[in-house]
Amino acid sequence: MKKLYLIRHAKSSWDNNVEDFYRPLNERGMRDAPKMAELLKQRAVSPNRILTSPAVRALTTANIFATVLGFAPHQIETVAELYHASKATWLQVLRSLKDSSANDTIFIFGHNPGITDLTNVLLRTDIDFPTCGVVSATLKIKSWSETTSNCGELNFFDYPKQGF
Repeated sequence: MKKLYLIRHAKSSWDNNVEDFYRPLNERGMRDAPKMAELLKQRAVSPNRILTSPAVRALTTANIFATVLGFAPHQIETVAELYHASKATWLQVLRSLKDSSANDTIFIFGHNPGITDLTNVLLRTDIDFPTCGVVSATLKIKSWSETTSNCGELNFFDYPKQGF
């Protein structure tokens, strides 16, 4: 069994006149990311590995989570394909992960609509992924290469507006 945490980047700013890839987090995003990471810390959740889209808003969110959870930020891996990835690309990234005990609990940070589409396909849910939302899933697979539709079970789905 594999543990997968899917995290949508925190709320980003549209105020800056920058390309989409370079949009930073806004005030709410900077508030929500540590709060959601702290919630995972309280649940004693710890990643073996963190992957993220290289977009500034996703990478910043991943760095905040890593810092709160005691994961070395320099070990975060950017995966170019995750920037606005489709469901098919998300699946391809998951299936390409190497199998080892060091890869049993993976955090992946990304964007909508791909992260929502992937979640709903893996878990047979109808989740609409808000910014800084966190899905925890147990995948009923022995190898990441076996990742397919309906292979997972939802453990929890948390997001900032739940009022933690």
